[in-house]
Amino acid sequence: MGDKILIVGGAGYIGSHVALAFGDLGAQVTVFDNLSTGQEINLLKGHRFIKGDLLNPADLDKVFKESYNGVVHLAALKAAGESMTQPEAYAKQNLVGSLNLLERIAQSGAKLIFSSTAAVYGTPVRLPMDETHPVEPINFYGYTKLQIEGYMGWYHQLRGLEYAALRYFNAAGYDAQDRIPGLERNPQNLIPLVMEVAKGIRAKLLIYGDDYETVDGTGVRDYIHVSDLARAHVAAYQKLKERLGPITVNLGTGRGYSVLEVVRLTEEISGKPVAYEIVGRREGDPPKVFASSAKAKDLMGWEAKESSLRSMLETTWNLYKKL
Repeated sequence: MGDKILIVGGAGYIGSHVALAFGDLGAQVTVFDNLSTGQEINLLKGHRFIKGDLLNPADLDKVFKESYNGVVHLAALKAAGESMTQPEAYAKQNLVGSLNLLERIAQSGAKLIFSSTAAVYGTPVRLPMDETHPVEPINFYGYTKLQIEGYMGWYHQLRGLEYAALRYFNAAGYDAQDRIPGLERNPQNLIPLVMEVAKGIRAKLLIYGDDYETVDGTGVRDYIHVSDLARAHVAAYQKLKERLGPITVNLGTGRGYSVLEVVRLTEEISGKPVAYEIVGRREGDPPKVFASSAKAKDLMGWEAKESSLRSMLETTWNLYKKL
């Protein structure tokens, strides 16, 4: 490829896999990260690293001394529950930080690939959820991501910004070749929590409700392998080079797995019991969430290839079992 790619948040869980995907194709990768959740252990040989924060203009001056063909923006606070109790922090980091970055990208002429989220949709009104589904976030985190999508739309109209907004469903798994060694810090998502129970780090898993109309009464979610996500960023960038205008697509598999399916397969893979307790439903948790990613396939030629539940759990357990 040879293109110069800046990955903002590239030392984090998803960002490090995105850096890997671009690097595998021969891109010149620069990672910009404040290491608040990212880890230096995830930085790959041959990739340039600049430590800095989107809220610090001097840091942005430093990183944008160089020009880039593409910028991937993954830097954000992302815990939905926390966003409801600390909205000021989320507004500052996600909104102000993104505006600071957008200004620099618009001046530079680089293509932008933005890490958005299925949280922009809120509670499903129909399934599978496609890109025409109403966008009504039910947490402040989802609201910040939707606002950034709006900012990008205006920057496209007013400054000619070419961008792709990638709406992730639930990222899971790790690089199958074991090239990303750093486990996600303070995980909030189901699969790492299940792994922590299997490993004995956590006493038990809390399952919020077992009386939903699903295969076993527990909530069903669409999980996508992080390496599939990473490939989608490359596909989006290559499509943006064709100057087809803004791209907004879902990244999911089109099917869901229940909490208990995740628990049972983790027990099989790990050979360890996963203790759990059924507690009351959480407000706002729908029974099922799964995506339609047909648009990503039609527009970018992308589809999930590594996202079997077994693949996601096995590649995750490969790291946890070493702890």
